[in-house]
Amino acid sequence: MKIVRSLIIGLMSICLVAVVGLLISGNGFILTSIKRTYLAGHITANINDHQVFNVRSIPTAAAKTPLLKHEKFNKTPLPTEFLNELKVGGSAAFLVIKDGKVISENYFNGYDDRSKTNSFSMAKTVTTLLLGIAIQEGHVTGLDQPITDFIPEFSSDPLAKSATIANFSLMNSGYEWDENYYTPFSPTVELYYGGNIEEFLLSGEFSMEPGTFWEYSSASTQIMGIFLLRALQKAGAADTLSEYLSKKIWQPMQMNDDAAWHLDNSGMELVYCCLNTNARNFAKLGLLMINGGNWNGQQLVPQEFVKQMIQPVGQPFYGLSTWLALDRNPAYYWYSGHLGQYIINVPEHNTVIVRLGERMNPDEDFRSITLPRYVEMATSIL
Repeated sequence: MKIVRSLIIGLMSICLVAVVGLLISGNGFILTSIKRTYLAGHITANINDHQVFNVRSIPTAAAKTPLLKHEKFNKTPLPTEFLNELKVGGSAAFLVIKDGKVISENYFNGYDDRSKTNSFSMAKTVTTLLLGIAIQEGHVTGLDQPITDFIPEFSSDPLAKSATIANFSLMNSGYEWDENYYTPFSPTVELYYGGNIEEFLLSGEFSMEPGTFWEYSSASTQIMGIFLLRALQKAGAADTLSEYLSKKIWQPMQMNDDAAWHLDNSGMELVYCCLNTNARNFAKLGLLMINGGNWNGQQLVPQEFVKQMIQPVGQPFYGLSTWLALDRNPAYYWYSGHLGQYIINVPEHNTVIVRLGERMNPDEDFRSITLPRYVEMATSIL
């Protein structure tokens, strides 16, 4: 017994030393990530983790405009086999909008039409929509504005000085980054669980000439968010990005509920991810783009800017923070998030598809298999 007790005490001592070492070294985010993932029964971030994050509310308007049901709502239901696939595959919602109205709506695994879940990287597209509004209002001069205009911390980096705000939305900024969601030692995990993401990112460096190399990077969107926030604050347009989103999109669109954006410990929104709302409001964000930035006669986002968002630049599959499948029949484009969060716009059919979920098949290529199947199933009931 003494030997066992000694071993236990020894292991506890080693663990304590490791914990103290992580905290002293500034890597306390690793402990946070382990606590919020592995110790909570997950292997990565999850769609309900707004419950354990600091968040900032994004208020909607006092009057709400609900999505209406299409006259053919559920007249042609989705195939039972497909619905079972969605359920077994960890889906939370599968919603189809035709001509601005709900034609099919299904929820799974305990979720419903008011369940608030994490957008993950679908927020990248929303952040770029806000950039388009800020350009129209003159707070940002244009997509070609140098990043150093509002982030002088990069002024001594010769590569950074040639980077424009567009490079960060197009994912060709040249900023050094490793996008990895499944190891606690990844910079992406530090970005998600770290205490001060602005300080973390602005101490980084550029390794490629901007515009020459495409690399999907959450860091690029977050840096774009820092740039945008500073521009808005300088103009007196908003104190936070949540406030700007509320005033420019959430309230004018009369969303059915307040949203919530994850914050770091300094109060900065995690704009590359983590916008929390329900399936119907995500569908409205799809409708905003498919309608060219217009909502019920109000031009919320410049039409030309929305067109730019869905034009490939350098890569045929990516525009301004928007994934593209323009060579498909029918063509479509989409907001995309970790674990299979999707808002898919199919302009030919004036259709928006929303899939939310706790997980997706990691062995299935979402671009060549998952998304085409969702589009095929949704358009088959039209």
